[in-house]
Amino acid sequence: MKNRWYLFSLIVPFIAMSSYAQTLKGVVVDANTLEPIESATVYFDNTTIGTTTNANGQFSIDYTDAVQSVLVVSFLGYEKQIIANYRNLQQLQIKLKEQTDVLDEVLLTDNDGLTRKQKLKQFKKEFLGTSANGRSCKILNEGDIILRYHKPSKTLTATAKNPVKVINNNLQYEILYDIIDFEIAYKYVDEKQDLFNVKSVIYTGTTYYKSIGKVDAKKLNKFRQKTFKGSVQHFIRALYHQQLEEEQFQIFRNKFKVNPYEAFKITDVSDSNLKQVTFDKRLSVLYDKKHQSGIQLTADYFVIDAYGNYAPIANLLFTGVMGNQRLGDSLPFDFGLEVED
Repeated sequence: MKNRWYLFSLIVPFIAMSSYAQTLKGVVVDANTLEPIESATVYFDNTTIGTTTNANGQFSIDYTDAVQSVLVVSFLGYEKQIIANYRNLQQLQIKLKEQTDVLDEVLLTDNDGLTRKQKLKQFKKEFLGTSANGRSCKILNEGDIILRYHKPSKTLTATAKNPVKVINNNLQYEILYDIIDFEIAYKYVDEKQDLFNVKSVIYTGTTYYKSIGKVDAKKLNKFRQKTFKGSVQHFIRALYHQQLEEEQFQIFRNKFKVNPYEAFKITDVSDSNLKQVTFDKRLSVLYDKKHQSGIQLTADYFVIDAYGNYAPIANLLFTGVMGNQRLGDSLPFDFGLEVED
């Protein structure tokens, strides 16, 4: 089974993994009335770095040069804004437009061949995952999720009226996931027997993590580190720093172990800290001598940054252990990064 998945994030030039804090300030207003919007959520995508606006629509958010994610601004009933060019700006004014294209769930799901219960079960399985971390997750607003099964193509798609709110009890995160695309493609479906053979999964969106931290900090960090080890994020970070072997990753081609840097051709992207990667279509990855994954390149190349982020998402497919990881096993892109005050 080929699983195409990861959390959506636009990557821009990476500066450093450890740097000094800066402050971004701004105001969020209604695009029509210019009235301030209170309690809008402002965050850097796929990180724990975020805040909400005050009664005057104002916000102040600290970040470092190590943070290269886009800025996401959202509020219930308004179109989300994604801002990439916020650097070197002393003050932002963000105008949110009211949503006009809210879909009618009844029209979308009428007579599509599967019950709501069946679709929701499939969604949670492929969105959260079936690992111990995935099973520990709970969606708090299932009613906001709109699911549609297209019987001729055997595909299940999902949208949501609001960001999907997830509590990950194992990793102690509250996660807000704003779906951009979600699709499960099936090889075989028998709705009467409740049998589903998955061909591929892809989902993209913006993500904001809040650490709950209800358990001992040292134990929690150890548990999160265990989840990080051998993950896609860990693999991409090691690839970026050319430390695959040091981080216990072995690369195989046609069942034979190969030098990672003969298998992967890595070049710097000019005027940035991104790197371009290419390889011969299919490789196997073995982590810690026991966790097997496969990777397939579907285009000429992909681009990576030091976070463990890669793009375009569809250019790289993962199978095996890494291909089975889902939101329940995900960590924010600022996980493990040092910040100096």
